[in-house]
Amino acid sequence: MPRPRWARCSMVARRRRPRTGRVRVLDILDGRDPVVGRKVAYAINFLIVLAAVSYAASTMPGNPPAVETALVAIDVLVSAVFCIEYFLRLYAAPRRLGYALSFWGIIDLLAWAPAVFLSLDVATTVRLVRLVLVLRLLKLLRYSRALLRIARAFRAARDELTVFAVVALFTLYLAAVGIYHFEHDAQPDVFSSVPTSFWWAVVTLTTVGYGDIVPITVGGRIFASVAILVGMAIFAVPAGILASALISGEIEEITGEIEEISGEIEELREEIEEDASESQQEKGKET
Repeated sequence: MPRPRWARCSMVARRRRPRTGRVRVLDILDGRDPVVGRKVAYAINFLIVLAAVSYAASTMPGNPPAVETALVAIDVLVSAVFCIEYFLRLYAAPRRLGYALSFWGIIDLLAWAPAVFLSLDVATTVRLVRLVLVLRLLKLLRYSRALLRIARAFRAARDELTVFAVVALFTLYLAAVGIYHFEHDAQPDVFSSVPTSFWWAVVTLTTVGYGDIVPITVGGRIFASVAILVGMAIFAVPAGILASALISGEIEEITGEIEEISGEIEELREEIEEDASESQQEKGKET
């Protein structure tokens, strides 16, 4: 009985990427497995949010003993799951030492290892450990494709962003120097030095405007107006850079998927031609 086309395509995909046990474990943990990958990703995301809520609740004064017991139970549950996840990732990693020393490996370790100290009866240690547990929120980045695309966009545009950072720092320095010369004589206590004026430059060029330090001279106010306009222009640049990098990344991802599908279609076409040729040969032998 001839196989349907979707079955042929799936067989081609399996031949192109043989899945060992370690590969399947990694696919499940990363949410790529078609059967349970998404469910595992949702479950881990839920535990991350649960850990964040538990940490926030633990800082509330006057919690009843039952609530404290429940919070400890949640910490134990979440830490146990993250511990299992860490060792599964360590088992499935192509380079185990590389994973253990990588950024995500360290985050995965810190997501559960501090829970070991929760048994110590030292209040300061517990507070520090629970503060470290906030790092679990970083694990959300692993399971969000949108955030991963943004991270890739930052990496792709790192050269342009580095240039922007240098220009921004230079502009901030010039703004601090300028406002110091305009306002130092009128407000020697407020604008006592260029480093002190740097705070005003940051607040003004980023258009935050706390209002705690303001110029009072005519020259200072004119300079501040120009600085605000320059800040609006400069700090709008990263948005354009990141938008361009995101679009380029999307185009590359779609192009890669199209090329992969085209390759599978070509292999499927060759299989169909081979099957047709074999069928013709069998008919020729029968006649």
